Amino acid sequence: MAKRCGNNEGSISRRKDGRWMGRYTIHTAEGPQQKSVYARTRAEAAEKLIKAMADRDGGLIFDAKNLTVGEHLERWLEDSVKGSVKPVTFESYQRMMKVHIKPTLGRLKLKALTPPHLRRLYREKLDAGFSSRTVQYAHAILRRALKQAVNDGLIPRNPCEAVDPPQVRREEIRPLDRDQVRVLFEVAREYRLEALYIVAVHCGLRQGELLGLRWNDVDLEAGTLQVRRTLSNGEFTTPKTAKSRRTVNLTPTAVDALKRHSERQAQEMMRADTLYQDQGLVFASMVGTPLSRRNLTRSFKALLRRAGLPHTVRFHDLRHTCATLLLSRGYNAKFVQELLGHATVAITLDTYSHVLPGMADHAATMEDALS
Repeated sequence: MAKRCGNNEGSISRRKDGRWMGRYTIHTAEGPQQKSVYARTRAEAAEKLIKAMADRDGGLIFDAKNLTVGEHLERWLEDSVKGSVKPVTFESYQRMMKVHIKPTLGRLKLKALTPPHLRRLYREKLDAGFSSRTVQYAHAILRRALKQAVNDGLIPRNPCEAVDPPQVRREEIRPLDRDQVRVLFEVAREYRLEALYIVAVHCGLRQGELLGLRWNDVDLEAGTLQVRRTLSNGEFTTPKTAKSRRTVNLTPTAVDALKRHSERQAQEMMRADTLYQDQGLVFASMVGTPLSRRNLTRSFKALLRRAGLPHTVRFHDLRHTCATLLLSRGYNAKFVQELLGHATVAITLDTYSHVLPGMADHAATMEDALS
């Protein structure tokens, strides 16, 4: 027998399958309609029912029959995601929906969305040249958003559960060897960002960590730097994991390069005068503002051409260069993990397994290994 729940506003009853069901009324353009929520226990059903009726009274309930995928995604972003993730993550969700999901699925009725729709979307993206990682990201966002729709009683099941996203193919790493590193450093002496390339190789920092580095993070006397933030999509954020927040020892080569860089930056500040926007960044534009990743990539490619090195090398491969050179010279994988800020040593071992069989047992200084 159904029991009423507060001012005849809803009722709770037990179904034949053992689950509890809460029912309440919403008013649509077509008149009053009954809605239901489901739970394993009566207490959980009562909690869901109270929330559903509160949402209805707050104007958050709408006619699910005509709700589109795009409308649900927008509401999910604003009501469930915003404020619960970092701003940069929220922006990446928005961008993924705007560019990849809504143009194809946005106008579909939410209740009409099926696994074949998702498979077709993923196939179209892969055929258009987008990476399997991008498609996996789209799948993860859709899965979360549609799980919320199931919890809210808008759809009976999550179509993402019946779809397997494409497997991510590991990108081939293209580290430089020791001779190539020497050539890179020699040519880089003529570039204003010479120290950036040296620190990238000698410390294994990620690009965002380098661009987020401030002078108060660096102690040239002690020969250390601290990774406290990262620059991503124009915003400074804290590193994602505790292991990423770390102290890194600088090699003598890196210390000397940073000293030269500091002197060069002081001259730039004097030339720019009042135009200089000093944010304390180690690696900044000529007027003190954060460096653009696009401009940095363009500058790095020019450096590679000037040095006669393969154009397929990415900036991130400088980090791979650090790891492979150290491992190949006999450094312990745990040491390399701590240096790079990997969450676990398993990630380090998995990423650089091709280096491990050839590791030497003899000790070497970092300066010898990286120069």
